[in-house]
Amino acid sequence: MSATPRADPAARLEALRRVLCALGDDLRDGVVAHRDRAGLSGLADVVGRVEADVIYAVDRVSEQQVLDFLAERWPADEPVRLVMEGIDDHVEVTVPTGTAPADVRWILVVDPIDGTRNLMFDKRAGWVLAGLAPATLDAAGRPGARLPDIEVAAMTEIPTTKQWRADQLSAVRGCGPAGIVAEGVDVRTGERRPLVATPSQAVTLDHGFASFSHYLPDGKAWLAALEQTVLDELLPPGDGPRQVFEDQYICSAGQLHEVLTGRDRLVGDLRPFALEALGLPVELVGHPYDLCTVLVFTEAGGVFEHPLGGPLDVPLDTTSPCSWVAYANPTLADLVRPVLDRHLRSVMGR
Repeated sequence: MSATPRADPAARLEALRRVLCALGDDLRDGVVAHRDRAGLSGLADVVGRVEADVIYAVDRVSEQQVLDFLAERWPADEPVRLVMEGIDDHVEVTVPTGTAPADVRWILVVDPIDGTRNLMFDKRAGWVLAGLAPATLDAAGRPGARLPDIEVAAMTEIPTTKQWRADQLSAVRGCGPAGIVAEGVDVRTGERRPLVATPSQAVTLDHGFASFSHYLPDGKAWLAALEQTVLDELLPPGDGPRQVFEDQYICSAGQLHEVLTGRDRLVGDLRPFALEALGLPVELVGHPYDLCTVLVFTEAGGVFEHPLGGPLDVPLDTTSPCSWVAYANPTLADLVRPVLDRHLRSVMGR
């Protein structure tokens, strides 16, 4: 692929945004083509396990495709270290191959399919996630970065079999709401049309969707009890039924997309807190690679943070457990944050 422009930093980042979108398009089309050819049979088969997660057959469809795409189309003058589900964190994969650690300019984080479990049963869409952050060398001379460092991100929807439209949203740091590129792609024809992606400006949770993840058996009761306590303070019981709805989308990117596009007002994932409190292994939870496109959400005006407030400052890897909350707007964050903070600290003894 031709070199990205060096003279204009903004042009360089825009060129890299386009490459991340092309990667998303390539992976989406690859999964759709495989499914059209072979159907859904076998996609849910367990084929392996890495430290980050269980690997299903549908994951294998896309992992090699990432490597092939980067080998063919990544700009040679923008050397990266690849962080991806399916690659253990201690394994160095660089593009171009053989790049010395000191020469790595970027950390490229890719989740080839976020929402595997939804997609392999054809229940809801999955997502291709890609984020790019400037690399810095640690004390051991290894290139790395942290989640808040991401400067370019793209999230690409992988549709279910009954969907004709797949969304793609991307951003460069500092672009603001007007600079987000949001398009709906007709997977039948390849036609692209602009979309509007605007988080809700509602100032309460009443008559809206607000969900905390508790879609696995371990920790479900603990999480639901905490959620109930928080909601009881925000919306005290009265004469009639309260109306705050939940939607258990088993996919971090899918959850963020729901808030980003105005459908949900709040989503949160507190599972690592629950598992820790119950003395259970902190496994099958969200990780930084699942959240590498949160830049798109915050550029749109959403508030993304640690459940106890402040940024979620974690290394860009595939193993660090992540608890997080995404609010549709600052007013909602100011409303919910102190209540969540107080009750969460209470149950955790902090």
